[in-house]
Amino acid sequence: MHDAVQVNGLRKSYGKHTVLKGLDFTVRQGEIFALLGVNGAGKTTALECMEGLRRYDGGDIHMMGKVGIQLQTASLPEHIKAIEAVRLFAKWNKTVPDKSVLESFGIYEIAKKRYAQLSAGQKRRLHLALALIGNPDILFLDEPTAGLDVEGRLSLHEKIKQLKSQGKTIILASHDMAEVEDLCDRIAILHEGEISFVGTVEDLSLKVGKQYNISIRTDKGIEKMKSGDINETLSILLDRYREEGTGILDIQIDRGSLEQHFIKITKENKK
Repeated sequence: MHDAVQVNGLRKSYGKHTVLKGLDFTVRQGEIFALLGVNGAGKTTALECMEGLRRYDGGDIHMMGKVGIQLQTASLPEHIKAIEAVRLFAKWNKTVPDKSVLESFGIYEIAKKRYAQLSAGQKRRLHLALALIGNPDILFLDEPTAGLDVEGRLSLHEKIKQLKSQGKTIILASHDMAEVEDLCDRIAILHEGEISFVGTVEDLSLKVGKQYNISIRTDKGIEKMKSGDINETLSILLDRYREEGTGILDIQIDRGSLEQHFIKITKENKK
């Protein structure tokens, strides 16, 4: 698999404040890659530099293909109709809109609606359709499902997965950790302008250690705990319940979420 994006020694400062301290990472062709970071970590600046929206002070960024950008907020005029926005972006890109793409995103259904009349989900679909008009190889998605209900998020997730299946390289910024876990092949975590981690969600789990959340509902109530070894923990608990004569009604076990891992690795880097 070839690299679609290469970032080498990326540096950016605002006056005396250094925001990016020499970032190094690559994004592989055809993968969904998430860039994560708490507020102030440098994530937005890094994305804007990669998108060509902000100048950087040092380092190199190489994009192997055409870029499309779906921003979290779009500065479209409130009075512009959806189909007019499509035509405008097509003119900028010197191309003809792909009717199949517009149809798949439901643009024809809202074609004559003004931007101000669109729902949050319709706006998100329009933003993504506009980003795809130039048929980009690399697509930036900034909080693509922010503000959407569950049905809207699931629908857009399916669209993003379809784009990946078509060979698009997707760079995603999101605060929705469940979304990142569902969509992304690899993630990078930024902390104070530096890369703390690059790898898969499973790699991150191995790095911070496996941790399971255990919830046991008995006839005496609910007991919750965390454990790195569920076999040993359950064995001890079941023996205790048996000795006490406690009846077990339900047991639920799940591994630590990406959000928990993200918080843990961020705290470790602050020490």
